[in-house]
Amino acid sequence: MENIIIIATAVLLLAVLLYHIKRNNQKSALLTKTVLSSLFVFAALVQPHLISGYYNFLLAGLIFCLLGDIFLALPQKGMFPAGLVVFLTGHLLYAFGFLRVTEIGQWAGTGFLVIIAVGGLIYFRLRTYLGRMKIPVIFYMIVISVMLTGAWAVFGDCGLARSGRIMIFAGALLFYLSDLFVARNRFVKEEFSNRLAGLPMYYTGQFLLAFSVGFLERL
Repeated sequence: MENIIIIATAVLLLAVLLYHIKRNNQKSALLTKTVLSSLFVFAALVQPHLISGYYNFLLAGLIFCLLGDIFLALPQKGMFPAGLVVFLTGHLLYAFGFLRVTEIGQWAGTGFLVIIAVGGLIYFRLRTYLGRMKIPVIFYMIVISVMLTGAWAVFGDCGLARSGRIMIFAGALLFYLSDLFVARNRFVKEEFSNRLAGLPMYYTGQFLLAFSVGFLERL
């Protein structure tokens, strides 16, 4: 019942957030986004902590993503690079969390090659728009690809509960895809459709990762 209330509240807040973004109400959007992102931290806190090492890293990653959301919503110059660094840290913490539940050897393989290839293709398509951000974006693409590879490795580990594995991979994949819309909005064309597509993906991904704390266990 508690998770249902969290999900319903998140859906409502997301609709309000999109409304304020559409209306360009920056202060209201910042407040709504802060509350909504705080909710996925709260969602992780109230789950059963079935694997403590995973929980600790995931919770830290969610907190960094909350900070990143606040930075990206602020209008001041320089907030985007700061948000990029904070989100990068969040991705690294997620990757370390995945490493706590599966062996590093499972990260290699076809999934890793596909993810790296897709990341390279995305960068190739974006590179002409990046200007002085080429190196930071390359580094960010590498880190987020490693994070998604870790989620794929967890998904393939049959020694872990299936529901938790599905939540982790689906959450990480949606987070990855949402970042593509952030990049498009920042570097290619700023328009509401990027937010309309990217924000539901982002928050669905984050809440799936938060809820996975209570569903991922060793069999």
